[in-house]
Amino acid sequence: MNAAFLKLEVKRVIRARKFWIAAFLFPTLLYLMQANLFDMMQANMFRGGGREGTAINFSEHLLGSLAAFGALFVALNVGTRVAIERSTGWQRQLRITPLSPTSYLAAKLAAAMVVALPAITAVALTGALLQGVRLPVGGWLQLVLGVWLGTLPFALLGVFIGQVATAESVQVLTSVSHMLLGVLGGALVPSVAFPDWMQTASAIMPSHWLAEIGHSPFEDTARLGLAAVVLAGWTVVLGGAVILRYLKDSARV
Repeated sequence: MNAAFLKLEVKRVIRARKFWIAAFLFPTLLYLMQANLFDMMQANMFRGGGREGTAINFSEHLLGSLAAFGALFVALNVGTRVAIERSTGWQRQLRITPLSPTSYLAAKLAAAMVVALPAITAVALTGALLQGVRLPVGGWLQLVLGVWLGTLPFALLGVFIGQVATAESVQVLTSVSHMLLGVLGGALVPSVAFPDWMQTASAIMPSHWLAEIGHSPFEDTARLGLAAVVLAGWTVVLGGAVILRYLKDSARV
């Protein structure tokens, strides 16, 4: 990987104002609003005798979910820069320089992974400091590092969207992906609130399994091993799609 190009990519992202909004403000505010809302709704249900079963600690459950959503939200945004570079001809110019295709794609992915980490950490800190969530050090490391490593297929998806979209359409495609992955995958809305058929559909989405990694330090029922296998499979599929698309574009130069 070209270290200078990677450094340039990371600087580009962190200098953008929307990065800080996406990485910190958006997921943490969503977390605070939803955690308090669902805890209040659950308390009212139990108080009124309208619910049976074991209570869910939504401050913990949503911490895992929103950490996952914040990470994928930021990672997908890498596609915007890729689409702009294609539309302006910058990517075409890079292909005739000594910079290899591998270095270009690896730098994009690495930049997405670098900026995803603050989003996960911000939600975790918000849960610990404002919602009273407690975990041993190993549990926090499992949550933060597990979700971070699981973000790789979403970084690949962001690059793929950038490779197929135009500068005009990339934002729409990225936003639709945010909503589909966030809502249907249960990273933005708790899947425990879904009807049975939606919970089945949710399991198809990679974001469901990223959120499952986020839940694993809190919930014994979380399927951590299966989540890792599913996300690894998505990484292989999306990685292949990115490479094939890049080679197809390269053939046009």
